[in-house]
Amino acid sequence: MTEETLRQLLARVHDRLSTSSSIDPEARDMLATVMQDIDGALGKGQKPPAPPRLEALAVKFETEHPAIAQLLRQIGALLGQAGI
Repeated sequence: MTEETLRQLLARVHDRLSTSSSIDPEARDMLATVMQDIDGALGKGQKPPAPPRLEALAVKFETEHPAIAQLLRQIGALLGQAGI
């Protein structure tokens, strides 16, 4: 896992969030919290959220926002490969 790859995936999630108006506020808040956790971990060496938490979010987004779900799964897979 490279930090650059995670940063690229995070940027893609942020882009999707900024262009989608159909995400309900609760889901948007949950996703923003996870993205902030990951971004903070990259900047400060903290532990990012566990892949199961990301998978739970991916399931929530699967039907209405499959692109975001796919990005979350990619992030979870990268973290899993790193043993997190």
